[in-house]
Amino acid sequence: MSNIKLFEGQKVRSVWDEKEQKWYFSVVDVIAVLTESANPGTYWRVLKMRLPEEGAQAVTICNRLRLTASDGKKYMTDVADSRQLLRIIQSVPSPKAEPFKLWLAQVGAERLEEIENPELATRRARELYKAKGYPDDWIEKRMRSIAIREELTGEWKNRGVAAERDYAILTAEISRATFGVTPSEYKKIKGLKTQNLRDHMTDLELIFSMLGEASTTEIVRTQNPSGFVENKTTARQGGKIAGDARRALEQKTGVKVVSRKNFLPARPAPKTLSS
Repeated sequence: MSNIKLFEGQKVRSVWDEKEQKWYFSVVDVIAVLTESANPGTYWRVLKMRLPEEGAQAVTICNRLRLTASDGKKYMTDVADSRQLLRIIQSVPSPKAEPFKLWLAQVGAERLEEIENPELATRRARELYKAKGYPDDWIEKRMRSIAIREELTGEWKNRGVAAERDYAILTAEISRATFGVTPSEYKKIKGLKTQNLRDHMTDLELIFSMLGEASTTEIVRTQNPSGFVENKTTARQGGKIAGDARRALEQKTGVKVVSRKNFLPARPAPKTLSS
């Protein structure tokens, strides 16, 4: 499970390893937080060469995972678990070192709490959306959409679809049948890059997205498809149900459901010579 964590408003890309039951964090993102360097990648490369001299050879042998960068593409990136990060932090002079250590411990503790009590994850997600300024009725729809999505991926997993790439393809089939565009095309319409598409959907967009995935889930349960190819067919069928409903609404109202609206903060107006 990949995720974005926030430390004092700065993003730290992270991945939860279900097998090992621990977080892996992007080392470059952590370096950026601690040093505020204009080029944290260079800082990390230099530090990585110096650490063995300090007897920290094991720290420099980091795992590498494919993480989404600011340009929206995925690149192999050095990641470290909490133990490795704590050792790296010792070699980075920063007034943020101690607060970051506390944050790191809190992130780990919260994840363990959420495993024991999944309702905590839902509550924290609601609080985060609220803090970002989303209205309560939208938040309820978004939380329901997350639950519907989890039900669908659970059905896919039980029927031989396990790869993240396959999930993405099946999701694209539902989206194309529902909205006439794939998620990547949809993000371009809304002017998004690395942001989560559903976090920027309108009420109606969320509703039709939920209908497409809920319909697919019911079809999967009744038809019991096996493997990727058969599930691809049911994904199109489920999406078509939502797509037909969307087109019927658009015909009645004369208004397109797919919208450029999003929850991105407005850009400040450029300064003029007189300002």
